[in-house]
Amino acid sequence: MSKEEEEDTIEQSSAPLMDHLIELRQRLIWVSIYITVAFVICFYFNEEIYRFLAQPFVDVSHKYGQDPKMIYTGMHEAFFVYLKISFFAAFCVSFPLIAIQIWKFVAPGLYGNEKRAFLPFLIGTPLLFILGAALAYYIVIPNAWNFFMSFQVGLQNTNTHIAGINKEDLAGVLSIELLPTVKEYWSLVMLLILAFGITFQLPILLLLLARVGFVTAKGLAEKRKFMIVAAFAFAAVMTPPDPISQIGLGIPILILYEISIILIRLTIKDKIDV
Repeated sequence: MSKEEEEDTIEQSSAPLMDHLIELRQRLIWVSIYITVAFVICFYFNEEIYRFLAQPFVDVSHKYGQDPKMIYTGMHEAFFVYLKISFFAAFCVSFPLIAIQIWKFVAPGLYGNEKRAFLPFLIGTPLLFILGAALAYYIVIPNAWNFFMSFQVGLQNTNTHIAGINKEDLAGVLSIELLPTVKEYWSLVMLLILAFGITFQLPILLLLLARVGFVTAKGLAEKRKFMIVAAFAFAAVMTPPDPISQIGLGIPILILYEISIILIRLTIKDKIDV
């Protein structure tokens, strides 16, 4: 091949690359616009969003006969917490639009059967995340907060005892009251929501791996005992050090793992080792 022909080949191969980069830049611009607009709106309603996230703590505080109260110890702490909440809420709200931009960028390079295979996963990802976040918010977080607040001592209307000391015998005992900071509370809530939301993506991940032949239903079933250990190890790392959160995350992981095996058997029969 002559030098001129080599230069023509390089120019022809670089042209599609530039087109893809231009397309990627346009998609990223739209994503930035979505997140920015959503952030401004969410920051305007940041107190309402924080009240929603704090509602489990309010409910448990009322159960113990206490006035729900949080504090912040740094001058800037509450402001930065509101910024983080607004950004997180903005990303969640705008994710469907972001997913559309991802689809528009990826779809032209896929065949018809690949589009039909990929689209359900794109739709299922936010739905499963919402399902996991709802489980964390409505079930796990209230029970975890109840567990943490049960260690209070010497408070009125408290039905708790610690180290064998009943409420009637608490006269003269140093009182212990939970006063979480807004930063600490936000960190725990978001940690649990993200942990459960990400965990519920397990069926999506395993189905994608099964479609490309990396895993099979039979292989996953044979590794079930290792998954039990891995599930609770992951739960121990991703959740606060209380048994309710860890069991509440570990058990759903195992259930989702079994569901993934069933779905792979039903949808990818030709990839199963017989």
